[in-house]
Amino acid sequence: MPDAKYSADEMMTIAAARMIRNGASCFVGIGLPSAAANLARLTHAPDTVLIYESGCIGTKPTVLPLSIGDGELSETADAVVSIPEIFAYWLQGGRIDLGFLGAAQIDRFANINTTVIGDYYKPSVRLPGAGGAPEIAASSKEVLITLRQNKRAFIEKLDFVTSGGHFTGGDSRAKLNLPGKGPTAVITDLGVMTPDPVTKELTLTSIHPGVAVEKVIESTGWALKVAPQLSTSEAPTETELRILRDLNERTARAHAGQA
Repeated sequence: MPDAKYSADEMMTIAAARMIRNGASCFVGIGLPSAAANLARLTHAPDTVLIYESGCIGTKPTVLPLSIGDGELSETADAVVSIPEIFAYWLQGGRIDLGFLGAAQIDRFANINTTVIGDYYKPSVRLPGAGGAPEIAASSKEVLITLRQNKRAFIEKLDFVTSGGHFTGGDSRAKLNLPGKGPTAVITDLGVMTPDPVTKELTLTSIHPGVAVEKVIESTGWALKVAPQLSTSEAPTETELRILRDLNERTARAHAGQA
């Protein structure tokens, strides 16, 4: 179990935030990716340029947005451009260093599903859909993915492939001539997985403090590979926790009573 001083979600968000380089152009998804990206901006990466698919560039929200259309994003942005420009010029033009995505389901090659759970025509759950995620996954120079780890989310075969990661592994992504590297890390509430350099299969390379390797394996819907030299994530600092909690508290107050 994580240290009582912080929650598993806090550890996940902080671990993800640490992977954002200062000065990088970062295309951000809503939810966990947005929390991690804004935490990075408020801590070690103040010069990171946050970009949302609604056209907001260099946005510096004081609270986390409810959606890409949240007014907080445009009001605090350096510039707001059209959606076609964001995708055609910035993303597909190779100007995005890092794409940051969430998911409902993920497989061993970091392909993600945000469309449906179950049969496409008769799903048990219909999810928000693709949005800009397929293009972010295809064209960003690299991609980070963050989601909570359990067997319902980490599954052997996706119900629907919304956004391609490393497809069927090996050189399958390279054969498609996609410009980006694809997913370089998957950060969960239990640890961090990175793709094998050759097979591209996700491999557990780091666990969070207090988490047993067996717990990560039990929470994965396939036979998870574990790196021979497994590292342990650095615990959150007091500063990271204080800034994250303040951000979450301000967000909760701002959105109180809103849908």
